[in-house]
Amino acid sequence: MSPEIMTLPQSKSRLPNTPAANTADPSTRAFIEAARAQPAPMRAALAAGGLTSLLAWASFTPLNISPLGWVCLVPFILLARIERPTRLMYLATYLTGLAFWLPTLQWMRLGHVTMYTAWLALAVYMAAYFPVCLGLTRVAVHRFRIPLAIAFPVVWVGLELVRGHLLTGFGWYYLGHSQYRWLELIQISDVVGAYGVSFVMALMSACVALIIPPRWLAKLQLLPPNDASPTPQTILTIRARGIVLCLSVFVAVVGYGYWRRSAADFDQHPAPKIAAVQTNATSEVKHNPKQVETIYNSLRKLTGSAVLEKPDLIVWPETMFRWPLFEVASNVSPADLEKSLPKQDLEFLRGLEVKQNLHKLSQMADAAMVIGLETVAVDQHGMHTYNSAAFVSPDQGLAGRYDKLHRVPFGEYLPFQESMPWLKNFSPYPPDFGITAGAKPQSFEHDGIRYAPVICFEDTVPHVVRDVLLASEETGVTGKPVDVLLNLTNDGWFHGSSELDQHLITAAFRCVENRTPMVRSVNTGISAIIDGDGAIRSRAVNRETGREKQVEAVLVDYVPLDSRRSLYLAGGDWFAGSCAFCCGFLGIAGLLSRWIPKRVGARHNEG
Repeated sequence: MSPEIMTLPQSKSRLPNTPAANTADPSTRAFIEAARAQPAPMRAALAAGGLTSLLAWASFTPLNISPLGWVCLVPFILLARIERPTRLMYLATYLTGLAFWLPTLQWMRLGHVTMYTAWLALAVYMAAYFPVCLGLTRVAVHRFRIPLAIAFPVVWVGLELVRGHLLTGFGWYYLGHSQYRWLELIQISDVVGAYGVSFVMALMSACVALIIPPRWLAKLQLLPPNDASPTPQTILTIRARGIVLCLSVFVAVVGYGYWRRSAADFDQHPAPKIAAVQTNATSEVKHNPKQVETIYNSLRKLTGSAVLEKPDLIVWPETMFRWPLFEVASNVSPADLEKSLPKQDLEFLRGLEVKQNLHKLSQMADAAMVIGLETVAVDQHGMHTYNSAAFVSPDQGLAGRYDKLHRVPFGEYLPFQESMPWLKNFSPYPPDFGITAGAKPQSFEHDGIRYAPVICFEDTVPHVVRDVLLASEETGVTGKPVDVLLNLTNDGWFHGSSELDQHLITAAFRCVENRTPMVRSVNTGISAIIDGDGAIRSRAVNRETGREKQVEAVLVDYVPLDSRRSLYLAGGDWFAGSCAFCCGFLGIAGLLSRWIPKRVGARHNEG
């Protein structure tokens, strides 16, 4: 696609370059030139960005109108297409970005009154990606003459990767997530991650933005008054080249998806029968000491109903076993132990006999269990609290433990607490609360099948799940490091909001990326089984109400094992990382283009 496609075909001049204008006196000519130099008004950028925000919001949960994801970015891309910025264009796009993120993230406020601040802070931060994306795209298109249909998807995907890592990362609401139901489309994730789906959609949106007639842009007041009409040949070139590029990529990606799905043989290995237990305890109930016995009795009752179907493995949600597991390192002396824990706490923890109780639970169920709980561990460095998944079998008892690696800021630890202690006011937990990050991923084997747990939001972070899968030194029956992923989650903070749906949707992409099925056991829902194609095969449903959220339920089903290999698991984020590198280059180039002329001008004046 040639650079001239990127230069916006210009509309009929409102101030034509007529002979009369050329022969006018100097003051008249100055007035005419000043009028021609005026940019389009800010309200045009607000309208374009606002329409993008509205359509993007509707494409995700709770409305979940997936087709809108293909066109939601078109109005925003028009701001990159026009050669001259509108008035205050970057401020306008930031405000419209805020208009998207505030309602999209509103579920964050439901957890606790202190979370209102976290909700607003995250929305303010995420909104900044809108003007950054616009600025980088404009540098690529108008400075380096890179075709818009290439520049925009590269920048968009590069920034998705950046926000998935920066400040511990937020891998939610990627553009491609809106298409989770189109299974053939999302299979490209096993090559380039979920970022590949976003790339295809951004590419299609850019092509649509290119073929919009300039007269429409003039009506939208996106053009300054001195632009001239495009030639028919330019319009034909834009349409032909843009459509060929978009359709070629689209057909290739969907064709790959059909081929990959046809190669799946889920019956090659015997499928394990797994039970996912779903409790229904809001955060207020869960953290109420008077409710500990009630929650435990609920877990036992639900497990009892699952046992009737004779599962191989039973999974309990994150930290729903409310008594802590107490572990002491072998090299800790009694004196060091007493320094770390008051005598009363030490006697209490020892008296719980959690290991013995977990073993009894597994024996009564006659099945292996993965149980979400907290671990209080003491080593030579002191006492640590972990968010853990305990592996228990009828024969061995407690066979291992996984401690959560990727902690949630303000929910499990306070960032910058030494330099900014006032941040503790924005956490729902007491000031002395803190979860320690685990040392490394863990997996365990039962009946020849290898399982690996991820806890809470870890299933929304692509590189974390990949690291967990690659960490296993053993292999399962499929010949891969891990046969089944287990997600233990507590979504009781969010009171049945759209967060529960979006969490499940985001987790489905981890299954495609790594060709590994997942079982999710979630407090308040949505518990589910997802196969290696990203298809949500079954969900936990309350038999009395038929509801999936904020109900007690048990899901018992066979989990199809997947022998297919994944290029993404082997190579990681090479594609999105390359896009992020391009973003870095464009950012530096954009800054230098503003800085160098000023420096040169200053030296000239000094001379």
